[in-house]
Amino acid sequence: MPRPVSIEGLAIISADGMLADADGHMPKSLLVEADQQFFQDTLDQAAVLVQGRHSHEGSPRAADRRRLVLTRRIAALAEDTTYPHALLWNPKGATLQEAWERLGAPDGMLAVIGGTDVYALFLTIGFDRFHLSRAPHVRLPGGRPVFPEVNAGRTPEEVLASHGLKPGPQHVFDSMLGVTMVTWSR
Repeated sequence: MPRPVSIEGLAIISADGMLADADGHMPKSLLVEADQQFFQDTLDQAAVLVQGRHSHEGSPRAADRRRLVLTRRIAALAEDTTYPHALLWNPKGATLQEAWERLGAPDGMLAVIGGTDVYALFLTIGFDRFHLSRAPHVRLPGGRPVFPEVNAGRTPEEVLASHGLKPGPQHVFDSMLGVTMVTWSR
């Protein structure tokens, strides 16, 4: 029975732990070339992507990728008209395994690309790795946090550590902007 063999999260956040502004839009200031290249390369390796209804990957290859789109607007599973290889999924009505099978996905990596509620769900399910990029030159007061606990004063790193993940070495994506990435692993 095909299944996810690993679950990997990917996010770039502002200095204050936000992944989008107050309107839910990712500002251009968070689009850093080296981070975007890493993001797309990782998505190319994934068997399935999972995202919220407002998240997007911004790639010309988006239509070719299998994806689960989380939503509360359906009871369990339904076809998605946005992407040809996508399925709408309400985790309260169907398990991840049921969604994976209905999507017809092979064994492989599940790439979690946001937003806040999606990342929170997979903190509970269990990330194997989380690639957290930081753009210290960007602040998004009142924005959408990467994890709900960030609004309660915890850092994204504290949240990841509290879920059993440990940081790897820091990788510099853009030294001029100070953009770095740390991969947190189980």
